[in-house]
Amino acid sequence: MECPQAVSESQPTSSDDASPDDAAEFLPICPWDGGDRVLEAQELLTAHGFPLKPDGDFGWKTEAAVRAFQREQQLRIDGVVGQETWDALINSVQPGSRDLRLGHYGRDVRELQGLLQVHNFAVPRNGHFDATTQQAVIHFQERHHLRLHGRVDSVTWTLLRAGRPLNKPVATRRGWLPSFSRWW
Repeated sequence: MECPQAVSESQPTSSDDASPDDAAEFLPICPWDGGDRVLEAQELLTAHGFPLKPDGDFGWKTEAAVRAFQREQQLRIDGVVGQETWDALINSVQPGSRDLRLGHYGRDVRELQGLLQVHNFAVPRNGHFDATTQQAVIHFQERHHLRLHGRVDSVTWTLLRAGRPLNKPVATRRGWLPSFSRWW
């Protein structure tokens, strides 16, 4: 897959009432790209057990994690986060495996929106953490005397789930990063 130029800040092309399962169309991000979309991909990869430092730069470690994720998901292994890879990352992320904030997409955002609806907040359940979702989160945090930052961290998740802890954390993957020491 060839990467178009200047896609690092691209936004998905989906409607607000679509679910993450309806495959929002993301432009591909490639090795050496940078920006918010790379940061989100890194956060999703981390939520899937790849211990990356999300910094918004698509370096060699991010590429290795993308390739390992593609291999696990039986996708085309090219190191590019194209549409199929985005879909797999977004639709398989476990609720609570990452902090959520404005602009995020995914199954975990859809679960958050469902929990907000249970708590009587009128938010669409579309899998997109938009301004409406953020305002509902802030009101929920205010109601429960939490820090008002509009992000969903482990404390907010636990309170949304009526004190029930989150699912077991995703195990950190081992052996996905190539070792260059064997060649020296």
